Amino acid sequence: MDKPAPVVAELGRPETPEETAARKAAFSSAYRSSQNVRNLIAALVVTLAIVAVIVFAVPRGEPASAPSIDLAGIAADVESTMESPVIVPELGDFWRVNVAELSGGATVVWDVTLAPEAEDERGFIRLAQAFDADSAWAPQRLNGIAPTDSVSIGGLEWDVFEVGNAGAKQNVTYAIGTQAGDDYLLLYGSRTADSTAELAESLVPQIRTMSEAP
Repeated sequence: MDKPAPVVAELGRPETPEETAARKAAFSSAYRSSQNVRNLIAALVVTLAIVAVIVFAVPRGEPASAPSIDLAGIAADVESTMESPVIVPELGDFWRVNVAELSGGATVVWDVTLAPEAEDERGFIRLAQAFDADSAWAPQRLNGIAPTDSVSIGGLEWDVFEVGNAGAKQNVTYAIGTQAGDDYLLLYGSRTADSTAELAESLVPQIRTMSEAP
């Protein structure tokens, strides 16, 4: 004998088959929904754990510094290639080398770009030694600007180039140059006249040696 359907308190009577089916469907839906939330939370926890492992496992430190340029070594190679001496600036604690290379063209040039080491110092100076050239070559590097004056630095006469707006695209504000034996040495960039003159004076012994060589 079948047992009578239980009386549902909320209804005050037994459930109909339709009401039973609806109640079970609602329960299943609520259960699936709760499982989805649990799965989502579990996935989020796992993701955070993976991120934490990556963050703490990857070694951290100072960013890698740019490789240093072997100025002396490159200069020696250039001297061997050109069979002629080149001017090599002494870096000391103030300057670092950003570029050191031999550039070709109608006139071959030994190019060295210097910038201050200190973060609070700005600007650059490029040393350009044009082989078998004179002051007529310099305008090729200075947008057509020819020397307009001269200044004595370290006992040598240096041409002064009034760069003006012509050097704006290259960020060049000042330039001086002098003959170094058969070559022409040009210093140009965005440092002050005093800073450029200080570098120029440090190069005078090498320039004299080149000028006095047979």
